[in-house]
Amino acid sequence: MNIVVNEELKAYIDPLTRDEHDALERSLLAEGCRDALVLWGDVLVDGHNRYGICQKHGLPFQTVQNTHFQSMEDVHLWMIDQHLGRRSVSDFQRGVLALRKREIVAARRSRAAAIPPEPVDEADLPWSSDGPVAAPPPPAPEPDVPSETLSSREAIARAARLSSSQVVAIEKIQKQAAPELVAAVKSGTISLNTAAAVATLPAEEQVAAAKGGKDELKQAAKRVRDAKQRKPRQEKEEAAPESEASDAGSELQALRLRVAELTAENEALRAELARLQG
Repeated sequence: MNIVVNEELKAYIDPLTRDEHDALERSLLAEGCRDALVLWGDVLVDGHNRYGICQKHGLPFQTVQNTHFQSMEDVHLWMIDQHLGRRSVSDFQRGVLALRKREIVAARRSRAAAIPPEPVDEADLPWSSDGPVAAPPPPAPEPDVPSETLSSREAIARAARLSSSQVVAIEKIQKQAAPELVAAVKSGTISLNTAAAVATLPAEEQVAAAKGGKDELKQAAKRVRDAKQRKPRQEKEEAAPESEASDAGSELQALRLRVAELTAENEALRAELARLQG
């Protein structure tokens, strides 16, 4: 059997850790390869680790064809759904996979909306004495689009079995984190929240913290959080003198108005007194 290993597909899902790979190897040696490898034609879609171990030790295995795949996008969506349902996949990996699914689904919906209606042949229209009767064109075929749109963070969180705040953290890590910081998250060295905080630092500081290990990463995250807490206090303190000056100006204006009122009343009383004396 000619099985083709597509390197892009093999790398689409994060590889097993050394411990996970060793555990899988022990299981296959003890029990054999019980789950069939999934193929798309000759291309291996699911079971890259099992295939490699079976090849290494000459173990027999079964294969099964998935006949529903029409494109590489179909393969990607299937792989994502398979791994989202596996307990061994980390929170970070599930979040990344759910975000990838959102991009694929959005692209498919965009293409589906852009398909123009098919031209209508007059010969296919019903006729009357005045000629062909206009009829709505048949709907154009649309790409197979998953019903779940994943258009909101809440939907992504449900698909990945995460909280919305975890999805926000993963998005921040994907956009801002240095490769060394991402590696620390994938290895489980630090939590999503810690990595998201460190990701706001300049790249060189992220790299230095990652090289320093778990404790240095936690210290870097603490510095970021402390700085965020200090900023509102500083802004409040800086705004206080302006507020005090504004309050003082308002009080001065009120005093001036009161003096003017009293002066007017005094003049009126003097005039009334002079009239009475006259």
